[in-house]
Amino acid sequence: MSCKKSILFVCLGNICRSPAAEGVFNSLIKNDSAEELFIVDSAGTYGGHAGDLPDSRMRKAALKRGYDLTSRSRKVITNDFDIFDIIVAMDDSNYDNLIELAPTIEDRDKVCKFADYIISYDIDHVPDPYYEGAEGFEYVLDLLEDGCKNLIAAVK
Repeated sequence: MSCKKSILFVCLGNICRSPAAEGVFNSLIKNDSAEELFIVDSAGTYGGHAGDLPDSRMRKAALKRGYDLTSRSRKVITNDFDIFDIIVAMDDSNYDNLIELAPTIEDRDKVCKFADYIISYDIDHVPDPYYEGAEGFEYVLDLLEDGCKNLIAAVK
């Protein structure tokens, strides 16, 4: 790969799934000495948590696995379609919102579902762990680790 690929992970509030995906992805590319090949960010389709750190329960679960989640929540903006090559939705609702927000047909083609990269689990979306217990956050991290590895391989 000769030029950087820019990837935006998107969930609803940008406080659980998408910042965790950003953290997992960044850790994997760092371990692979491939940081210079990617630009990675996360955002939400809802802006009510703008400026907040990721959910403390997700930060705790991620830190146990060596992921330090420090990004601040932000809402997806139309300009993201100009900046990012791949926009990855965590579930169907986020996917539909992104398709609706995309200014052009070409921009719609940038939107994909994270679940399409998950191969070790039979699942069609990454569930929102916000209303779940600790096991919900652990499960989401399992899904993100699997999907991020496969996304990196697909992009490379």
